[in-house]
Amino acid sequence: MSLEVDAAGLPTLVVMTRWPASGRCKRRLAQTLGDDSAARIQSRLISHTLAVAASLAQGGVLEARIAVSGAGPKACRRWLAPQPGVSINAQSRGGLGNRLCHEVLRARSSRPASPVILIGTDLPDLHQQDLLIAIDKLTCSPLVLGPSRDGGYWLLGLAAEEDPHWAFHSIPWGTDAVCRLTVERARHRGITPELLSWRNDIDTVDDLQDWLA
Repeated sequence: MSLEVDAAGLPTLVVMTRWPASGRCKRRLAQTLGDDSAARIQSRLISHTLAVAASLAQGGVLEARIAVSGAGPKACRRWLAPQPGVSINAQSRGGLGNRLCHEVLRARSSRPASPVILIGTDLPDLHQQDLLIAIDKLTCSPLVLGPSRDGGYWLLGLAAEEDPHWAFHSIPWGTDAVCRLTVERARHRGITPELLSWRNDIDTVDDLQDWLA
């Protein structure tokens, strides 16, 4: 795998996350564990994801952006200490599809020649290698997906020249059809997606078993 990246085409990694406030995050976990415990788990997941992203940003492998919902830009910057190569912004308003699409367009406004990779903060076993593999696969296909066992995806990567709108609009978010429909739409456009390994997001108490073992 080649890690040499032209500075003009340095990939942008966008980490989508939610402010880890009690009662406002991980609601499925909160139904069983309580609001405070769910918020603490969310905070741990965010810290791990940002540590992985920041390490690659500081190594010059990618540019990292953190897009936060549930808090304004000033609060986000107070919560997340600035790190080299990492910027922080509040997510736009609207449904998930609109927010994902907006983050891709936001990243391209400053780096139009760069591929964009979107991830969440629900993977306690996320590793640098996962993102390096995604970057490498984007040299072979305009779309890279990391499928989740719940039918969604834990990563989506788009090449610089690929229009993001089709991948996010009118998708039934929160269902087990998200990844399948995204793949179908891609193939309808003549795109063969590159797939990463299957993963399991942390959404319910059952999902926590391997992490806490």
